[in-house]
Amino acid sequence: MPQQPSEHAFLPLLTATGDSLVIADFHPRRQKAPRRRTTPYHRLFAIPGTRAFTVGNLLARLPMGMFSVSAVIMIAGSRGSYALAGAVTATGLAATALVAPWTARLVDRHGQARIAVPTTAFALLGSIALLLCVRLGAPDWTLFAAYAATATTPNTGGMSRARWAHLLRDDPAAAHTANSFEQAADELCFMLGPVCAAFLCGTFFPEAGTLVAGVLMMTGVLIFAAQRSTEPPPQPRTPSKSPLLAPGMPPLLLCFLATGAVFGSMEVVTIAFADAQGHRSAAGAVLALQAAGSCVAGLLYGARKPTGPAERRHPLCLAAMTALLTLPLLAASLTGSLTALAGALLLAGAATAPTMVTGMALVQRRTPEGRLNEGMTLAVTGLLGGIACGSASGGWVVEHVSATAGYGVPVAAAGSALAISLAISPALSRLRAR
Repeated sequence: MPQQPSEHAFLPLLTATGDSLVIADFHPRRQKAPRRRTTPYHRLFAIPGTRAFTVGNLLARLPMGMFSVSAVIMIAGSRGSYALAGAVTATGLAATALVAPWTARLVDRHGQARIAVPTTAFALLGSIALLLCVRLGAPDWTLFAAYAATATTPNTGGMSRARWAHLLRDDPAAAHTANSFEQAADELCFMLGPVCAAFLCGTFFPEAGTLVAGVLMMTGVLIFAAQRSTEPPPQPRTPSKSPLLAPGMPPLLLCFLATGAVFGSMEVVTIAFADAQGHRSAAGAVLALQAAGSCVAGLLYGARKPTGPAERRHPLCLAAMTALLTLPLLAASLTGSLTALAGALLLAGAATAPTMVTGMALVQRRTPEGRLNEGMTLAVTGLLGGIACGSASGGWVVEHVSATAGYGVPVAAAGSALAISLAISPALSRLRAR
């Protein structure tokens, strides 16, 4: 049996050459393992439990981009009325804006797992009721009632951000990376969701999109809620006042309202522009490019350490978004080409994610302790309200002027958000200094 070499086998050899003493060391050399280069995202997901709750959250969040498209296809195909389909989805949007903050308040008080699972189950019943009403030819009013019941769907993106805020409360740089990842995930889900919905409804049967979205949502929430180790502790009794009354929050929510108008108007105007060019079916792909640009920008933004306070970065991000949104207007008015518009939207999307990430960081900072889910849900509610206003404004301009002129609406909305941010920036900086 071969013997392992002992330490004596590698004694140094001493010899003299001229007037010099030479020492030869025969110990085996150990090569240093190459250092692995890690990104901020590697370090983020090295935290125990973060991968599991992220997988569940992504599964639950993807249906958010599927439900409205699936409902429109399902209702319009069955009842032959896009007006009815639009009215039903608008009712669901309005109901969500009213109910979501109350659901988020319950999440803060009683914990994510205790509230998210039953409220998601109730929303799933609403989706199934809508599917059955459409399938069985129930009266139109039942569609409104069924879709309104889906308003109890919890804000899974907000709950995920709350977990990151809890885990990274002492590491602002990592929290910035986490917020950037969450924004990129939002863009990815709203980019893939409509495509998945259209594919399912067109390939199988009109109700397939709603059915699959419901299953994914429930499965994702169950996986997410099962990760109890990363869940923020509930705050059953908190003396904190409502985030809506917190210093600096009302103007911030106005800023989110104006930002939401950018998204709502851009969607309607782009569909109208593509339709005017005879390529309405390509509108979804063109809009997906804007989301793709935002997704990539969000990941790159999160990989870099933020420079300066969020109060200073927010107006700069909005200024960049306002400037880049002039590109679709120029592409539509000067070329009239859908291809040129697609490239312009890809570039315009680059400022969206940094703006949203910085805005959400300000919301988290201004939200009172123990009400984080409620604060972020109020921001999402502001966005939803802005989307509805932007859709109406963009549709009016398209109807009464032209689809090309409609691209002025998102520019005006972004400019309004910039003006609000510039106006409140000194006040937010003073609040931060306290």
